[in-house]
Amino acid sequence: MNNIKCTLATTLLCVLLLGACKKVQTDSPIVEVEPATTDNIEIYGEYVGLIRASRNVEIHARVEGFLEKMTFSEGKEVKAGEPLFYINNKPYKARVEKAKAQLKRDEAKELKAESDLKRIEPLYNQNAASRLDLDNAVAALNMSKADVAMSKADLEQAELELSYTVVRSPLSGYISERYVDIGTLVGNSKSLLAAVVKRDTVLVDFKLTSLDYLRSQRRNVHLGELDTTRSWQPSVIVTLADNSVYNEKGIVDFASPQVDPKTGTFGVRAELPNPNQVLLPGQFTRVKLLLDVMENVVVVPRKAISIEKGGAFIFVIRPDSITEKRYIETGPEQDNKIVVTRGLNVNENIVVEGYQKLTHGQKVIPRTREEELKIEAETKAKEIKKEDKK
Repeated sequence: MNNIKCTLATTLLCVLLLGACKKVQTDSPIVEVEPATTDNIEIYGEYVGLIRASRNVEIHARVEGFLEKMTFSEGKEVKAGEPLFYINNKPYKARVEKAKAQLKRDEAKELKAESDLKRIEPLYNQNAASRLDLDNAVAALNMSKADVAMSKADLEQAELELSYTVVRSPLSGYISERYVDIGTLVGNSKSLLAAVVKRDTVLVDFKLTSLDYLRSQRRNVHLGELDTTRSWQPSVIVTLADNSVYNEKGIVDFASPQVDPKTGTFGVRAELPNPNQVLLPGQFTRVKLLLDVMENVVVVPRKAISIEKGGAFIFVIRPDSITEKRYIETGPEQDNKIVVTRGLNVNENIVVEGYQKLTHGQKVIPRTREEELKIEAETKAKEIKKEDKK
């Protein structure tokens, strides 16, 4: 009888222990985990910028005269060297002809002076001519040569002025509206005829704060200087008129050496390709400047971090599936990832879902997102089989 009682007691105790163990296992919450990873985090600053053409050249009349003809369509593309305006050239042609005649006259005088010197020299050697005669012949030849050189310069100047009567485009680009009409006397106070704008490359000007400048200097990033030792360069992204992002990036090529004392900012310039003429000079835009890249830093999802009075913390899962509430120091955020500057090592498992009711030192059942999806798929497959059997 006593043996029967002992056996029943032992059996009951085992059942209770198994139930307790099952309850403990059931009480362990399931949490979703993922390992801390490393990434390159880009740090941007946002500013207001003004787009301008890379080149904007005014076309002026270099000689005076009445405008006779224009050979371009306003607002259209022109090529470098293409004729645009024609100024009355009759007075300049006359000056060229006059300069040519004067040159021929002076060249004839030079030939005569050379002949006179050739005749005087033998006579002087035979004492048949005085030293004064020889000196006068040499001086006459030198003066004749000087007159020829002057006439050649006058002819060159006249031909140059004649060429200026055809006003050509100084570069390839888009021409503005004309500022004068046919018949206008140009070349004086009304010498501005039009302007040519080069728009296949544009510049964007914006102001950088002193604080952002200081931060970039501390990271050894010198704006406007090309540093081949880095894997990246300070670049800009701009927006279009509809606030959409322009698909070409620009490179910062200039930074002002001094701060504006009125605003506490200094000017920065970036150059952007504009092959399709999407960016228009004079347009305001939002500029995102890449100030720094933090390379190979530890990052965690934003949703894994909690904030309390003591600071930011996360739950780390130890190898024995015990939670550890760990305070961390955070840095910049990008794409819902936050940099952890202190308190966490790469590949440590952190809780990203189900940490709201966790406590430090608690036993949990950690599962990755892939494991959760696999279990859900298996459960769904079992339910489908049950439905098919019914």
